[in-house]
Amino acid sequence: MTSRLFASEAGGGDETIVLLHGFGGWHGVWSHLVEALGGRHRTIAYDLPGHGRSLEVPGGGSAKATIAAVMGDLDARGLDRVHVAGHSMGGAFATLAAIAAPERFASVTLLAPGGFGEQIAGPLLRRYAAAVTFRQLWSFVGSMRGAFAPYDDPQLERLAAVRALPGQRDALLDIHRRIVRDGRQGVIPREQIASLAMPVAVAWGTGDAVLPVAQSVGLPSSFRVRLVPGAGHMLPETHPALCAALIERNVEAAARRSG
Repeated sequence: MTSRLFASEAGGGDETIVLLHGFGGWHGVWSHLVEALGGRHRTIAYDLPGHGRSLEVPGGGSAKATIAAVMGDLDARGLDRVHVAGHSMGGAFATLAAIAAPERFASVTLLAPGGFGEQIAGPLLRRYAAAVTFRQLWSFVGSMRGAFAPYDDPQLERLAAVRALPGQRDALLDIHRRIVRDGRQGVIPREQIASLAMPVAVAWGTGDAVLPVAQSVGLPSSFRVRLVPGAGHMLPETHPALCAALIERNVEAAARRSG
């Protein structure tokens, strides 16, 4: 086994944006969002433990182990302070990392984040974890992306190639058992979420079939909350320009605060 996460880097500039994908994803889910950022900022998109080219990194599904792996990689790169964006499970990890080490994160962008309420589509995610082939994954397009979301054949083909890696299916099923227990997910206490003082943006699709949009209700007034009408769960893939714009606004807001 290895303890070093795989990361895909792009762009440049003085600001670094760390990208944490959701359950069953990989670094490639951010490809259109990275393009939308236009190279103006350095991006580091990870394959999280138990996923893709970090399949053998231990601790898949564990917030503590994942955060330690990400922070260790940032330390190795000499990055003391970054912006972070997380989707779904990656959103939960981003939130917990910022709570634990707020001095390390200049801003936080959360896209349909996990951990904001108990309700989660556990059976759907288990079937999604078990899907390996292009045809099997295709059956989840409507429920995961939303009925009217644009569809990207090559993107799904690349995901199918990742799912075909030896041991990937079993790793995802094991992670599913960690994050969904008795049909519920763990919840981050709202008072801890409210402690985040850096710029925080949250986006949620009103048609999200995995994590209900109602979990966005009651967030601190300092958070910028954007509801996306009709959108499903996979916002980084279906609405990359919108998500990129939220991240860039956070980068700008953090710069104004530090200036």
